[in-house]
Amino acid sequence: MRRPVALRLQAALGTLALAAAAGVVLTMPETASAAAGGATGYATQNGGTTGGAGGQTVRATTGTAIHQALCGRASSSTPIVIEVEGTINHGNTSKVSGDSCNTAADKIELKQVSNITIVGVGSGAVFDQLGIHIRESSNIVIQNVTVRNVKKSGSPTSNGGDAIGMESDVRNVWVDHSTLEASGGESEGYDGLFDMKDNTQYVTLSYSVLRNSGRGGLIGSSESDRSNGYVTFHHNLYENIDSRAPLLRGGTAHMYNNHYVSLNKSGINSRAGAKAKVDNNYFEDSKDVLGTFYTDEAGSWQVSGNIFDNVTWSEPGGDNNPAGPNPQSNTTVSIPYSYSLDDASCVPSVVSGTAGANKGLKVSDGSCTPQSPDPTDPDPTDPDPTDPDPTDPDPTDPPSGTNLSIGAGSDGSSKASGTSYGNVRDGDMSTYWSPSGTTGSVSVKWSSARTVAKINIREASGSQGTIGSYRVLNHDTGAVLASGSGAGVIAFSPVSLEKITFEITGASGTPKVAEFETYAG
Repeated sequence: MRRPVALRLQAALGTLALAAAAGVVLTMPETASAAAGGATGYATQNGGTTGGAGGQTVRATTGTAIHQALCGRASSSTPIVIEVEGTINHGNTSKVSGDSCNTAADKIELKQVSNITIVGVGSGAVFDQLGIHIRESSNIVIQNVTVRNVKKSGSPTSNGGDAIGMESDVRNVWVDHSTLEASGGESEGYDGLFDMKDNTQYVTLSYSVLRNSGRGGLIGSSESDRSNGYVTFHHNLYENIDSRAPLLRGGTAHMYNNHYVSLNKSGINSRAGAKAKVDNNYFEDSKDVLGTFYTDEAGSWQVSGNIFDNVTWSEPGGDNNPAGPNPQSNTTVSIPYSYSLDDASCVPSVVSGTAGANKGLKVSDGSCTPQSPDPTDPDPTDPDPTDPDPTDPDPTDPPSGTNLSIGAGSDGSSKASGTSYGNVRDGDMSTYWSPSGTTGSVSVKWSSARTVAKINIREASGSQGTIGSYRVLNHDTGAVLASGSGAGVIAFSPVSLEKITFEITGASGTPKVAEFETYAG
């Protein structure tokens, strides 16, 4: 027999630095369906998991920009889709403050928030040595991202060493088509790749890769932490993992159509009263892939259709209770959602063609053949899914780069009752500024000079087309930078200034400016 792989990957992946300032780009809300398809498994229960669908879409290239997008919302529950491209690391991730967020500098912090999607786009999103922390939050989607080499000891540290960690009353999280990886175990400074504790429920991990780690993940931080559960794991690759694939302490979990390769010490560890439904998985070159391990507080399992290829089993005794060598069910688990099972024999090929970041979001419908996402869903690997011809961009599309208005100041002429100058720079299309009549001006300003070459004037829903003639002014000098009619993207020669003004000189009614975006290029 072949022997299971017992050595972890020794060489750590190099850190890629992204030498860029924090940046946010707001795009049209039509692209808010960037999370292709829809949630599966237990994430469909308890009202479902939709993330930021229907909300503002923001493009971010730094961790600070992610935090700025969270903090720029009207409230902590305002839906938002954050499209991430580039490498997110300690060097470009700072704490940002605001009424709609509670962030930290050493991790991506989703704390006391809801209705959020984080999706990798373009050339990909890599969270390098920086974990994603979800705490006291709900309705979160994370898709098409790589999180790697997050440490709890050594330098730098982040998120207690978890790639993605959830704790304290978390509900409805869907992590999909992502790659979570480390470069060793606890002695090398790493902890879990996918951890849930302290009352975390209704979670799905799908079409993802977890590899090169001492610990795959856990449900429950101790034998007494049994308030977690209702977690689905499907079409994932667990590769070169020592243990916890996953560890279950109480609660219910459903594992189907996963490919487990080189589980070096143990795999699915159901203990402390947990129940695991284990369907049509492929276990390969591994040891003790299912059972109760390292405790005398037993869990249980229901098994069906699994393949055990070169799996070795230890002798039972004491705190070691492997399910094999001929695993049999010792409980029953009722599943409340529908799902389609691939035959276990084709799981390695199906998972190889679908799982992980930057794989085109391919899925399986139970036919043992990877399927492309619905063509009506934008592909996050397409840098501009709304542009049919990348060589001829639509001039009405928002410019690329950082929206300099986020975090700036604003003022203007007399405003209509119930509106605010700040509404034009808050990233929220549901709030707006209106002049006291049909004409007036609104400005964006900074404490030091900024180079601006384009602006994007976005009218609130129901008022599109109201703005007629306008002028764009360099408020510092009074120079007219541009003039014309109608809202949208307005370009002019780059100019360094501390204050820029959009002046409405004609309109067909009362204008409603939802956002006054400013860009360097």
